[in-house]
Amino acid sequence: MARKKSSGGSRSRRRYSRAAGRSVERAMRRRKHGTLRRGKRGHGGRVKSRKQAIAIGLSEARRKGAKVPPPPGGSRSRKRSSPRRRSRSSSGTSGRRRPRARRRSSED
Repeated sequence: MARKKSSGGSRSRRRYSRAAGRSVERAMRRRKHGTLRRGKRGHGGRVKSRKQAIAIGLSEARRKGAKVPPPPGGSRSRKRSSPRRRSRSSSGTSGRRRPRARRRSSED
């Protein structure tokens, strides 16, 4: 696929392995045929974007163990808990709230 050209060296090193390039090619072909799907389980709809197809191919190659650099920091989702939830979990209570008992009005 792509080769990284070093500025001063005489040799160039591959940034992506050949297996990664083949995985991207497979993803592009699946996009073209309309079988490449979005999301973890493929329920997100068809992929129409070329960039997204490349990203899916690279992530599949990464999962298989091919030589691929890590994704940029902004594209990964991080799990962050809100301060309110943090305080609730530290007090020892579970995340669920119990419903309040309703008072019944007694009519005589």
